[in-house]
Amino acid sequence: MALPRLLQMPRFVRFGIAIDTAPEWRWLALLTVALWPTWWWMGQRMVDGSDDPLGVLALAALGGLLWQQRQRLRAAPRLGFQVVALTGAVLTTALHGHLPDLLVALVGVLALAAGLIAFLPAREATAPVWGLSVLSLPLLASLQFYAGFPLRVVTAEASRWLLSLAHTVERSGSALVVDGQLVIVDAPCSGVQMVWLGYFTACVVALASGRNNRAFLLRLPIVGALVLLGNVLRNTVLVAAQASNAPLPGWGHDAVGLLVLAAVCTGIAWTMARPTR
Repeated sequence: MALPRLLQMPRFVRFGIAIDTAPEWRWLALLTVALWPTWWWMGQRMVDGSDDPLGVLALAALGGLLWQQRQRLRAAPRLGFQVVALTGAVLTTALHGHLPDLLVALVGVLALAAGLIAFLPAREATAPVWGLSVLSLPLLASLQFYAGFPLRVVTAEASRWLLSLAHTVERSGSALVVDGQLVIVDAPCSGVQMVWLGYFTACVVALASGRNNRAFLLRLPIVGALVLLGNVLRNTVLVAAQASNAPLPGWGHDAVGLLVLAAVCTGIAWTMARPTR
């Protein structure tokens, strides 16, 4: 016998999603709304020119993952991750104004990642999801401030080794003296953006190719090595051109940087997509 109309749940189907049987979408939407201070701060950092808006790509990748898995989301979420998500949402509100905004935002994006992982199929790797959530933060300016100089020193020293094969080279801090000519390894040569794009590529390809957490984490050192090698190679080519009294024009700098970046990201994608033996 049919149920009375008042007892029947309405069913709306939009974009292949059954709304009445998908409480996970409502739960994730509520979690996202609860974290609105985080999104407000991140949006301001991205549009006021104080940081590069690359984090939008990481958020888009997380949204794409959710959409790709929309038909396979768990009906019964994993309780542990839900608890982490709720705790993170509460902490984001409680810590607002008491800790640096970047740390509070970190708690917020990790809470969102935990909420997403709670509904993802068990076979999906969680480490790349955590990685994309961290990469969604507007943190390039902070990385440049705290890690830019050490990265420039490492890059300059490695370039010195390579340039010494054909030139007389000395290093002073993050600057190189090549055949008596001073060449400064400036902030763009630190490779911070290449680091971000390299790890972003690793996370996205790992999720797309179905790598598990173990395979993903074991290959991360290779990602770091490829990024460092690419940055050293780019810097060496540019410094060698500068020292030879034939400096590249502005578009030449950009072309060398894009070619090296493409090679690095291609190597990272191949590393992550390669099947595990």
